[in-house]
Amino acid sequence: MARRTRSTPARRIAGIILLVGLAVAAFVAFRFVHGWSEQGPATKDISITVPEGSTLSDAAVLLKQAGAVRSADAFLTRAKVFGGGKSIKAGEFVIPAGASNSDILSILQGGKTLTRLITIPEGMPSILVYERLMANDQLTGAIPVPEEGSVLPDSYAFDKGEPRAAVLKRMQAAMDKVLAELWADRAPDTVVKSPREAIILASIVEKETGVPAERPMVAGVYGNRLRTNMMLQADPTIIYPITKGKPLGRRIRKSEIAAVNDYNTYAMVGLPKGPIANPGRLSILAVLHPARTRALYFVADGKGGHIFADTYQQHNENVRKWFEIRRARGEL
Repeated sequence: MARRTRSTPARRIAGIILLVGLAVAAFVAFRFVHGWSEQGPATKDISITVPEGSTLSDAAVLLKQAGAVRSADAFLTRAKVFGGGKSIKAGEFVIPAGASNSDILSILQGGKTLTRLITIPEGMPSILVYERLMANDQLTGAIPVPEEGSVLPDSYAFDKGEPRAAVLKRMQAAMDKVLAELWADRAPDTVVKSPREAIILASIVEKETGVPAERPMVAGVYGNRLRTNMMLQADPTIIYPITKGKPLGRRIRKSEIAAVNDYNTYAMVGLPKGPIANPGRLSILAVLHPARTRALYFVADGKGGHIFADTYQQHNENVRKWFEIRRARGEL
């Protein structure tokens, strides 16, 4: 008759320990896998900058410091196991609230960085370009007021902490490039004789009308005046030496109209000595491809645009109508 073996206490304890160990291992494995895709700790969107040359380990530390992950070591280990070995990119990234470890690594590997823009409107004078760059607290370092007419109005991307000088250099390089391209393709009947003259006249055209379709016509009028040695008589050239292009904030005084300086085209024949603003591409294009017209005059039409005239008599009639509009509005 076979004798039944009984489990000793030691065997029972060993079995329990084994079961507990397996359970712990299963739990750890579950947590490791689940931790890769579970919701992260960030309660709001976080901006993180990964410097050039950073390793995945460096990024893990930055993520922990920013509150995007719970543990730098855990993120790094999971990224090495599940990340596929693809390298991360440098730049500034936005980590969405609640992003998982998996989401974060995809963002860093995808290279879709945060785009920061600074916009320079058409016709903005350089003193205001300077003030806009200096007021942006995401940029660093000091710059001088750029040369008038040297900046191309546009929207420019920049990185957080980038030197202002580097952003300004891109703005000026963009102007050099556009001016060179447009000058090479200029019309033979343009009145300007050099790229600098083109910028000077374009800056006046830019300030004289906000209606893009009118720019070639305004350029044509000023071209006709320059050819016949008529004064340009552009109001913005009176204002520029007073405010460096900033809004005057009041009506122009008679003494200012009569002031003799290098800019006031009411007291001189020809172009002023320099630009009075930073003209946009369309105004430069208008100067280099002006409308073919015999018009020598223009005045506001009361609707945001202008009425053009070939003769002084026609112009006086247009001016009379403009004053009637202003009286009806209670402006006179």
